[in-house]
Amino acid sequence: MTTGLPKTDAKNPRFHFDIYAILEGPQELYFGDEVQVNVNVVETVKLTSKDGRSLEKCYISPTKRRGVERRCLIWAPVKTGELLGDKQQCGIPKTCAKPECPICAPYGALDPGNKTLIGRVTHGGGVAIQDLYPVEKQRAMHPAMLVNKMEKKEDKPIPFKRQYNQPGILYPVSNHALSVTDKEFSSVAYAFLDALPRIGAGNPKGISIAESEDQTPLLVVDRYLVPKGKRPIISPSVINPEIALADFMRFAQYPHTNTDHIQDDNFERWIGNKALDKLQEYASNFVKTTLQA
Repeated sequence: MTTGLPKTDAKNPRFHFDIYAILEGPQELYFGDEVQVNVNVVETVKLTSKDGRSLEKCYISPTKRRGVERRCLIWAPVKTGELLGDKQQCGIPKTCAKPECPICAPYGALDPGNKTLIGRVTHGGGVAIQDLYPVEKQRAMHPAMLVNKMEKKEDKPIPFKRQYNQPGILYPVSNHALSVTDKEFSSVAYAFLDALPRIGAGNPKGISIAESEDQTPLLVVDRYLVPKGKRPIISPSVINPEIALADFMRFAQYPHTNTDHIQDDNFERWIGNKALDKLQEYASNFVKTTLQA
């Protein structure tokens, strides 16, 4: 069985791309997992650390991030006044599954009974660094208003409680694109950046790329045929942000030090501000060649 992807030429070769980042929640955030009786519960993961401690950490599900990124592409405005999803006749759950679609090509698609397009972008990480438990707050109506409505025999609203991830939590995440062209990766870069202020369930929403003490974005972008260096992946056992941030930069710069650009045979890595500039460059190319073409 062949992949079904069109053949590229020497002017438009395929590469592998990785995005590594540490994201920060600037406010309380709700990432829904399940609903109990009048309580919306956030998603957490339980693990045992290397020294045997039992930990429970807040979690940004990679599949939730993936869904937000795909929607950012579907709702991207096109020069004609349409949205990209309408122009491509591609949405959720009805995808077009066309290899030339800037949404389906990297993210995959399923047209039931007709065609399947395997996604070449995978998402990872999301386990919080700090072991801060979710906080629970009542929503919908103040208790005093409930009493007043009961006395007036009005319809009694049902209050509920919702758990939130506390502000300032750091989340290491990664995106990996397999055998994509620069043009195909441009939509991935656009989706990654555009999804940041829209991640979360309900309101408020939004996360940002965290920065080190010297105001360097904790971000790495790889473009390669041969995987080299070290992957800036933070162990879920780490609960100290200072250690996690130092590990991230140490892995990113290996085998070099104090650098923001590594170039080797069939491997190139951008770190910090250089990585952000590179992602924004790809995102701008996506707007020019696809949305505003």
